[in-house]
Amino acid sequence: MNYRFGRTLACTALLWGGMLCAQAQQLKVGYVDTQRVINDSVAGKAAQSRLQEEFSKRQKHLLDLEGALGASAALLDKDAPSLTDTERSRRARELADQGRALDRAKREFASDLEFRKSQEHDALKERVERAIKAVAQERGIDMVFVEHVAFAKEGIDISTLVIEAVNAQR
Repeated sequence: MNYRFGRTLACTALLWGGMLCAQAQQLKVGYVDTQRVINDSVAGKAAQSRLQEEFSKRQKHLLDLEGALGASAALLDKDAPSLTDTERSRRARELADQGRALDRAKREFASDLEFRKSQEHDALKERVERAIKAVAQERGIDMVFVEHVAFAKEGIDISTLVIEAVNAQR
């Protein structure tokens, strides 16, 4: 009886394996490089431009403050021999306070920039995902891999189609 059960189980496994192989041959796969889509799409370039416009003034202001701080430090070094001890320590404290304020402003700038980048990226990612689904449905693709693919044949990479779909979205 165990022999018959084992034979039946082996035959069933072979049949299922054959069916799965037949179905796997019909599977249509695609691959999308989302970073390329984000960088090359009109929406991605517009997001980058918005961020550049929004943060360029603050970045220039920080660079100006940094230059002024460096000039103040150089002036203190130059004037130090002729200053009294109290005046030299007062100016050194002011310089240190300015340095801390500059560091704080730089951290706030970096934090704000990172937050805005994340907002823009999330909004763009949603558009890209909608475009991927639309292209996959239009092309009859069963499965789409995103990122982390070691190798993909040229015909499997649908990134260009997704870029066109993102550009067509409003």
